[in-house]
Amino acid sequence: MRRTLGLATAAVLAAGTFGVQAADATAPTAHLTSHRSGHTGIAAAAINALEHHPGAARDAAGQAFGVTDTITDPDGSTHVRLDRTIHGVPVLGGDVVVHRGPAAGWRGVSQTLRSPLRLSTTPAVTAAAASARALAPARATRTIAGLRSAGAPRLVVDATAARPHLAWQVTTGGVHQDGTPSRLETYVDARTGTVLRREEQIETVDGSGQSLYGGTVPLQLTLSGSTYQLKDPTRGNTYTTDMNNAEDSMLCQIFGSGCKTGTLFTSPDNLFGNGSTSSRESAAVDAQYGTNMTWDFYKSTFGRNGIFGDGTGSYNRVHYGSGYVNAFWDGTKMTYGDGDGTNYGPLTSLDVAGHEMSHGVTENTAGLDYSGESGGLNEATSDIFGTMVEFYAANANDPGDYLIGEEFDLANHAGFRRMDKPSSDGASYDCWSTLVGQDDVHYSSGVGNHFFYLLSEGSGAKTLNGVSYNSPTCNGSTVTGIGRDAAAAIWYRALTVYMTSSTNYKGARTATLSAAKDLYGAASTQYAAVGAAWSAVSVS
Repeated sequence: MRRTLGLATAAVLAAGTFGVQAADATAPTAHLTSHRSGHTGIAAAAINALEHHPGAARDAAGQAFGVTDTITDPDGSTHVRLDRTIHGVPVLGGDVVVHRGPAAGWRGVSQTLRSPLRLSTTPAVTAAAASARALAPARATRTIAGLRSAGAPRLVVDATAARPHLAWQVTTGGVHQDGTPSRLETYVDARTGTVLRREEQIETVDGSGQSLYGGTVPLQLTLSGSTYQLKDPTRGNTYTTDMNNAEDSMLCQIFGSGCKTGTLFTSPDNLFGNGSTSSRESAAVDAQYGTNMTWDFYKSTFGRNGIFGDGTGSYNRVHYGSGYVNAFWDGTKMTYGDGDGTNYGPLTSLDVAGHEMSHGVTENTAGLDYSGESGGLNEATSDIFGTMVEFYAANANDPGDYLIGEEFDLANHAGFRRMDKPSSDGASYDCWSTLVGQDDVHYSSGVGNHFFYLLSEGSGAKTLNGVSYNSPTCNGSTVTGIGRDAAAAIWYRALTVYMTSSTNYKGARTATLSAAKDLYGAASTQYAAVGAAWSAVSVS
C-alpha cells in the first residue's frame, strides 16, 4: 500500500476498538524473532488453540484463519497474527493475534471484532453496479484527476466499524492535484449500494556521498566491472534510482503495474554527490543514507531485519515529477519529490526516509488501516519512528528533534509537523475528541504524536539539541517522561504484538499498556507513565 508524507487527502471512517481477552503475559525485553512463511508448528498450534476457544475466536459457521506472521519472545511466549475469512470471503478488520505462554499456555487474543459474524455472503448488488457507484462524482474524489477502475471489484466483509457489512471493495486510480498518485479503495455495501467508506492507499519518508542534509556520509556500494552502483549489498541490495522528473504512467497509477523504476545511480568512482542540488546525485545520497540509517535502527534496536523482517531490501526513487512537494511509500519502494525549490527542497531528509520506510513496517505488522483513527495511528507510527531514526543517526548536520521535515523546509525550518504541540500546524489535534476519526489521517496523527512526545520527554518547557519545546497537556496534568528509547520500545511491541488493523486510540492505550507491562512490569514507572501520557491527550 502507498502512504504519503502528509499532503494528500484521504476519506475516513472511524475504526473499531481493541481488546485483549485473558491476557496476562510477562515477556522479557530482549529482541524478538519473527517468521512470515507457511504454517509452522507454532502457527498451527495457535490455530488449534483458537479453535479450542470459540468465544475468543468469535466462532461462526464457515469461518477460517490464515497465518500472516509469528513472533517468539526470548522466554518462548508466542504471538501469532492471523487473517480471517468467512465462507471464503476475506474479513477486513477480522485479523487476530493469538498469545500463548512459554509452556504453550493460552493467554488470550488481540482483535477488534466485537461479536461473531452473522451475515450472508451473497451480494444483492452486482460488481458492475458497485464499480459505477465508486466512480460516481463525490466530495472524496473531486480532487483526483483521471479516476478510473483498477481491476475487478472484490467481495469482502468490512468489519472495521462496529457493524460489519458485506461489501464490494472497488479499487480506482488517478492523480491528486499535487501530483501524488492515487490508489483509492472504495467500499460499497453489497446489499444497498451505499458507499460505506473510502481509503487512500498512498502512504504519505565503502564509499561516501555528499548529501544535501547530512553532510558527507558513508555508503556501501556495489562494484560492477569498473562502475560503482548506489546499491547496498549489506542491506538487502537496497538501491536508489533517478526518475529524471518523470511521473508514473496512468497504467501504474490505476493498476499498480508498469511503474517506472528510474535509472540506477552509478559513478566511475566511489564518491557520489556534491552536497548541493547542482548534482542530481546529492538527493540520491540522502535517500540511500536514510534507508541505511532506518535499516540499522530497526536491526540494532528491535532485531528487525529490514522493512519486511526477512532481509529483503526495497529501493528509492528520487527526482519524481516536477515541483512535487511530497514523498510516498507504495509497498515496495520510497519515492521522493524535489519540492518547489522556493519553500521546500528535495524531501529526502533523514526523518522522512524513516517515516516512509516505517509505513512499510506497519504494513507488514499490524497493518493499520489508512482511515479513521487507525489511519492516524499509522501516520503517528511513521512520525515516531522517523524521529527515532533521526536521533539514532546522531548526525551533527541533522541532529535529532521532534520536528518532521525541518531540513527541507527552506522558508522557516519548522517542518510539516511537530510532536510536542501538533496543533502548531493549524490543523493537527493535540487532544483526542470524537472529531479525530473523521479528519485527515495526517491531522488525527497529532494525538499519537503528542502522546509519544509526552511519554518520552514529559510536559512543560525544555530545549533539546537547540530546539525549544513546551508541550501542554489536555487535562492540566504534569507528565514526567521515561525517555524516547523506552517509549519507542513500548510502541514497537504494541504495534507488532497487540495492535490489529482497526485499532483506534482507545485500543492503542490498551496495547501500549500491555506492551509496557510485558517489558517493564505492571508496577513499573514506565507502565504508570503510559497511562498518564494517554490521559494527558484525553484518551482514557
